[in-house]
Amino acid sequence: MLEGRYQRGFSPERLAASSDPRVRRDEKGFYTMSLSENTKVYFDDFYRFLELTYDNALKERDNVLLKLSDIEPAYEETIAYYRAKSVILDLLLKTIRRFYCDGGNFGVVMTPWCFGTVILERVEVYKERLSKGEVCDPNIPDYPYYAIKYIEEIYKSTLLELFDFPENAFHMRWQYSELLKRYSKILTNITDSLNSVLKTVKNYGS
Repeated sequence: MLEGRYQRGFSPERLAASSDPRVRRDEKGFYTMSLSENTKVYFDDFYRFLELTYDNALKERDNVLLKLSDIEPAYEETIAYYRAKSVILDLLLKTIRRFYCDGGNFGVVMTPWCFGTVILERVEVYKERLSKGEVCDPNIPDYPYYAIKYIEEIYKSTLLELFDFPENAFHMRWQYSELLKRYSKILTNITDSLNSVLKTVKNYGS
């Protein structure tokens, strides 16, 4: 449970009663084969990882807020640095809550390294949206240039530290990205085939 109020999406009771073939069990407990890597992932391990990471992020968030409250307004770059860190932490906490509570999508159950890649890419996309002015984040009402610059500089090291990952962890990000590209290509091919069929039928009708 997160913060004593957010419940696991796939509870032990639900897994025990499930007849879904994607839910399997061995001597270590319930597991599923992850969609992104086709790797065995135990539900208890997955949720334990999210809980530990969430607790780490909450503690760091409190630490960042404390430091922000003590910084003189004149130290603009220092303020921007901690606000950039707040953006990363808030995005991580929000994503963990969504994955933790989701009980309808087996795609959220994945290995820690794959989850780290998901967060990494979400931060990158969010940073781009911030730089284009497409979103308004309460963490950076002032000094957006410096804050965005610091997000770019620190997001990888910040996530590695929070996840307690080795430096080479994000070298495996292709596993997630390539899967999405592959699915996108398949969907494009299906769409092209359907359009071709519809065009042929239309020609026959005329």
